[in-house]
Amino acid sequence: MLEGMDLAFFIAATLREDMGAGGDITSAAVIPADARLSAVMASRDDVTLAGLPLAEAFFRDLDRDCRIEMLAQDGQSVPAGTALMRISGNARALLTAERSALNTVQHLTGIATLTRAYVDAIAGTGAILLDTRKTLPGLRTLEKYATRMGGATNHRMRLDDGVMIKDNHIAVAGGVEPAVRAAKAAGLTGIVVEVDRIDQIEPALAAGADRLLLDNMDVPTLKQAVALVAGRVPTEASGGVRLDSIRAIAETGVTYVSVGRITQSAPAADIGLDFA
Repeated sequence: MLEGMDLAFFIAATLREDMGAGGDITSAAVIPADARLSAVMASRDDVTLAGLPLAEAFFRDLDRDCRIEMLAQDGQSVPAGTALMRISGNARALLTAERSALNTVQHLTGIATLTRAYVDAIAGTGAILLDTRKTLPGLRTLEKYATRMGGATNHRMRLDDGVMIKDNHIAVAGGVEPAVRAAKAAGLTGIVVEVDRIDQIEPALAAGADRLLLDNMDVPTLKQAVALVAGRVPTEASGGVRLDSIRAIAETGVTYVSVGRITQSAPAADIGLDFA
């Protein structure tokens, strides 16, 4: 599910943050130690799901013997009122894990749901939706998993996961051509170059760019850029893309559209756990 992430560490650290040194003092005082709880996790919104296996992991961490029945799966789009998971077990343990489980599912499902809206908006254009590195520190693996559940394709995961020469690199290096040539001299491949002007395209291609990131260009300029590139390398539109503008951007013929909002601005989904 989450390659490259220490899931056990994440679960333990999250629960430790929520429980503190004294544990769940409310449940310990109010709930008998042997009390049992049966509950249903359900969506109160129309959503695309992400994070259900993580919720299960939180509950099982505090009650190894709890019984969980998955009623839906990540990547599935469901209407409001859909039961997602049935759970029964030690009441104290399940109530202690509840907030960590719900926070995670609500956040990731919110990202997957917003991502799905963007994917649906460009359906049929041939353009591919990409996420970005605009993620919360420590949660990138989870948030990028959620974008995949919503139908996006992951952009680079880390700074060592791909070469992207952006405007500040170009400024310090002294121009597009010197920046690209330096990257190639270092033995790097798959070089993505950000350009924000039409006159930067040919120098970037001449220097050996493998992909162009067309940054903050309006639709007419994007069309001009795509025509100039003429399929020599893939193109990516980026910068200020919104749900109400992405269709027109995708229809310019770009290969990719990258959107930071799907991780940066997604509202949490309304998902609850109710006694059953």
